[in-house]
Amino acid sequence: MSNLDYMFHQGFLGTRAPFFMDLVTLIVALLPLLVASAIYLAKTKRYKAHSYAQIVIFAFSVIVLGYFETGVRNVGGFESFMQNSGVPHNYALIVLVFHIAISVITLIIWSMQLFMTKKLLKLQKHRKFGLMTFTGVVATSLTGIWVYFLMFVY
Repeated sequence: MSNLDYMFHQGFLGTRAPFFMDLVTLIVALLPLLVASAIYLAKTKRYKAHSYAQIVIFAFSVIVLGYFETGVRNVGGFESFMQNSGVPHNYALIVLVFHIAISVITLIIWSMQLFMTKKLLKLQKHRKFGLMTFTGVVATSLTGIWVYFLMFVY
């Protein structure tokens, strides 16, 4: 028995999804609230707390992404999840590709935001990149939930 076996037990959201997918989906659904909380810290001029919160949320998100990828690779990926779905394969694949594109672009912008903050502040572009990052996090969350529904609910 592997240390990862628990990941593939029945999830807790009452769908066909395994535990790891329910957990990741819940975290992804809450991610915009976490990022909004970090933004609120900046709006209330608690810049150091804002900075630390953003770093922790970003690092946590990368760890969750690694956990997700481990689960998906071990279970057989998209094709495996789609076997029990009533949704047309090509439609779900298009939504998944859209989700992945948004997620990757968001990850790149968020990374740039974190690693270039001082430069962006000098150029007065930190807020602009922050808004792009937040928009991407919200879009990633919504499309991730959409993919979850297509694979495990319908």
